Amino acid sequence: MKIAVIGAGKWGSALFHALSRNNECVISSRTPREISHFVSVDEAMKAELLVITIPTQATSDWLKANFKNYNQKILVASKGIETKSSKFLNEIYEEHTEKGNLAFLSGPTFSKEVQSEMPCALVVNSTNLELASEISKLFPKYMKAYVSDDVIGAEICGAYKNVIAIAGGVCDGLGLGNNARASLISRGLVEMARFGKYFGAKDETFLGLSGAGDLFLTASSVLSRNYRVGLGLAKNESLNKILNDLGEVAEGIDTSYAIEKIAKKEGIYTPIVNEVAAMLNGKEIQKSLNDLLNRRHNFTNF
Repeated sequence: MKIAVIGAGKWGSALFHALSRNNECVISSRTPREISHFVSVDEAMKAELLVITIPTQATSDWLKANFKNYNQKILVASKGIETKSSKFLNEIYEEHTEKGNLAFLSGPTFSKEVQSEMPCALVVNSTNLELASEISKLFPKYMKAYVSDDVIGAEICGAYKNVIAIAGGVCDGLGLGNNARASLISRGLVEMARFGKYFGAKDETFLGLSGAGDLFLTASSVLSRNYRVGLGLAKNESLNKILNDLGEVAEGIDTSYAIEKIAKKEGIYTPIVNEVAAMLNGKEIQKSLNDLLNRRHNFTNF
């Protein structure tokens, strides 16, 4: 299959490397790069499959400016929720192409390890299971690809885990210990599932690779950009300094604001997300921790 990866950052480059093993593959990005197999966006659009890694907050504008519908298949490899509109990525893409042409990648995958051809498992999610199955067969042997039709569940898992990862970085940055981190991640999983079920996601998605798998990975490793944001917050560094040092997009920042906005509107209980958003807005870290530990709860919101 002729594949075009759009986005030449670390994740896009890792996917290009993997997919090139068994397929004819080119790569493009928003800015020209002097790298092998680089093509213009216009040329990339003519591929049979587009693998898009454009950051979530830039996706809508990028599609409006660049996307040409040739009935090509699309694998969305970004994660997040658009802050300004509160739209999930599938809603944004469905404004430009048919739902049956869309698939969404999820699961625990750090770009550095994918680039190094270390084994991993992931999920291709689509309402069109025939498409998901077709795409799953394009990956090399070191990437075990499963298929699922729970698009909204995968979307929410991929977005939400980045916010919990920020909290995980704060937890470790404060030196609160293994017990605290395990408690935080497990409570984060409950919170994520509560949010997802409101939108019709399936329970098994949260217990699988897209949910627990990606959450456990992202919320406990310095390879995670969002985890490193939390480490910086724990040191009382400003958000500007953290992002300058990071030099990359940390989707969990904007996603925390988006989830908080949606949760308030829909009446969904999201205490961890609320405190992460508050910390990003300047709330004192210890006060956030105390408020989280001392919150009142009952059987409906525990």
